[in-house]
Amino acid sequence: MRNTLLYSFVFLLVASAKAQSPNTAIDVQHYTFAIQLNDANNSISGQTTIAVKFLKDINSFPIDLIKKNSTGKGMLVSSVIENGKNISFSQSDETLTLSAAAKTNSEHSYTITYSGVPADGLIISTNKFGHRTFFGDNWPNRAHNWLPCVDNPADKAAVDFIVTAPAHYQVIGNGIKTEEETLPKDQKLTHWHEIALLPTKVMVIGAADFAIDQSGDINNIPVYTYVFPENKVEGFKSYAVAAKILPFFINKIGPYAYKKLANVQSKTIFGGMENAGAIFYAENSVGSQGIEELMAHEIAHQWFGDAVSEKSFAHLWLSEGFATFMANYYLENKYGADSLKKRLSAQREKVIGFEKGRLTPVVDTLVKADYMQLLNANSYEKGGWVLHMLRRKLGDDVFWKGIRAYFAKYNGSNANTNDFKNVMAQASGQNLDVFFKQWLFTAGHPQLAISHQYDSAKKTLTLRIDQQQNNLYNVDLEYRIDGKLHTIPISKKITTIQITVQNPTSLVVDPDVNLLASFLIL
Repeated sequence: MRNTLLYSFVFLLVASAKAQSPNTAIDVQHYTFAIQLNDANNSISGQTTIAVKFLKDINSFPIDLIKKNSTGKGMLVSSVIENGKNISFSQSDETLTLSAAAKTNSEHSYTITYSGVPADGLIISTNKFGHRTFFGDNWPNRAHNWLPCVDNPADKAAVDFIVTAPAHYQVIGNGIKTEEETLPKDQKLTHWHEIALLPTKVMVIGAADFAIDQSGDINNIPVYTYVFPENKVEGFKSYAVAAKILPFFINKIGPYAYKKLANVQSKTIFGGMENAGAIFYAENSVGSQGIEELMAHEIAHQWFGDAVSEKSFAHLWLSEGFATFMANYYLENKYGADSLKKRLSAQREKVIGFEKGRLTPVVDTLVKADYMQLLNANSYEKGGWVLHMLRRKLGDDVFWKGIRAYFAKYNGSNANTNDFKNVMAQASGQNLDVFFKQWLFTAGHPQLAISHQYDSAKKTLTLRIDQQQNNLYNVDLEYRIDGKLHTIPISKKITTIQITVQNPTSLVVDPDVNLLASFLIL
């Protein structure tokens, strides 16, 4: 995701969903969301079938769903049925509680019928051309504004969307389209089917008047463009770069997890939203100068954030930091190393500026509710910088070996920062505890004051590096004297070295932009 706010069908599944949330009672295996949209008003009607595996004996259990309130927005449940029998239920502000007993490891399916006006999550509005549109926009936990679900990234499940809407709309969703049927009264049914396990944050539909193009076919994965008809010419051209980005990441990381890639002009509140196999971009993204970077970021999320999801939002950098790094890497390969240096310099300044207002670790466990706060330079730019430094520390071959192993191990599942650390340690044969602790679990960055003095008689240059921040870092500092690159390990408060050199004329600290630090040259 690129942030523009802060800066009754049941299918047999091949894969089994695995809940990662501690102390949870249920593990959702599959959702079928049957949704009815209309042009008369903003009310939707839904029938959701949830296939659940129970992880403990229970007499009742909660499902996330926003209840209709005094504003007139929210969902009102009319019935819950299991095997043709009505199940007792109750609704509170954000929870639907089902009074249904179940035993450990048993599996049950419940069909929930409901209706209402979404308060959020499904954006019902008009686009910039004045045409009515519907777009799911669930990140981080806004899906339960319009879908009964376990709205937590740790509970991943397969999903089907069966959408009935006025016939003039084209409907996009996760997975592959298995049915499109014209119905009486100028209605149309569209069925999208996804077998890969997804968190609710990237389960979506979009319904609008679209112009549709297929810009490529990568290893039998069709790449589509969905744009508003008024943007057809420019949009098809602008979004076509996706067909170049997708194979780049497949070759570098591993197999693409989904059966298609659709890039969709939308009404998302974000610059881009990485919905699995159906990425939504802001409506003004068409023709924008930054579209290639944006698409690289969102397509990278298909591996990191979607296929491999964080266990909790405290580890959001495993999604946003990875996407930032991967976009940087793609652009470096296309435009050269100097372009990477320029980007990293700008991103470093953004991290340092952010820390002046909010000093927290990248793995931020203090945010418990308003996860929008985590859409910040720590999760994005600092997370990307950590991966850049890890790449430099391990070398390209070992680094990418570890990245591929991490994806292969957690594809379709969830991971946290320690899971990633352990994979990279195994791939490299190195102990990475200090590296991960100082960069991800400790707030701040190295603040290095560097003084230098040349003794012409002894022909020695003395460098003194002072770590001015409270927590000392263990880093390698690169510097170049008259074009020759040197590296000095730093772990103490004061580090002093002497270099024999003949009348030096230039000293450049961190010339290749490989250290996330601030430098004061005295």
